[in-house]
Amino acid sequence: MLFYDAANPAPNPRRVRMFLAEKGLKVRTELLSMLDGDHKKPEFLAINPLGQVPALKLVDGEVITESIAICRFLEALNPDPPMFGKGPKGVAEVDMWTRRVEFRLGTPLAVVWQHTHPFTARVVVPQYKEFGESNRAKVTESMHFFDAALADRTWLAGKEFSVADIALLCTIDFATFIGMGLADDMVNLKSWHDRASARPSAQA
Repeated sequence: MLFYDAANPAPNPRRVRMFLAEKGLKVRTELLSMLDGDHKKPEFLAINPLGQVPALKLVDGEVITESIAICRFLEALNPDPPMFGKGPKGVAEVDMWTRRVEFRLGTPLAVVWQHTHPFTARVVVPQYKEFGESNRAKVTESMHFFDAALADRTWLAGKEFSVADIALLCTIDFATFIGMGLADDMVNLKSWHDRASARPSAQA
């Protein structure tokens, strides 16, 4: 297999790197430079026509894209330790929280990134800055939602660290990169962030 990766602060490739680290897996990797536009060059568009990283090319030549889909594939091949929950209820809870991270926090954060940040100005044309700015409040509201949810639990989907925590950590850290870090009153989310960041996989 060949994993097409990109360096931080890109959050989605980091999800897969963290997942691999939690599993203790090593996969042959090709690092793309997003700043140099490697993900938009013909060579990579032949791998993923969407021009997005990450991607995983399988031994049969087929390609899987989308970070969570890649992690699910790797989970099926390497089920221990389980990162997508245990049993029907546990699997559903991890799915639920992962989707909440992606839709409640990831979506408005992506709008802020695409329409307000100078890094994206050359590829998002035109930038609708007023629309982008209007989503900052949604990002903050979502962070407060996760802060409240973490008041009575160690990890997002319960007692075990899961792919939902990986998704949230990568999203929160990317939010910090674009200037939307955690507010002082988000004590539960900050404590969770400290725990998640202390895991060796967070350095992947």
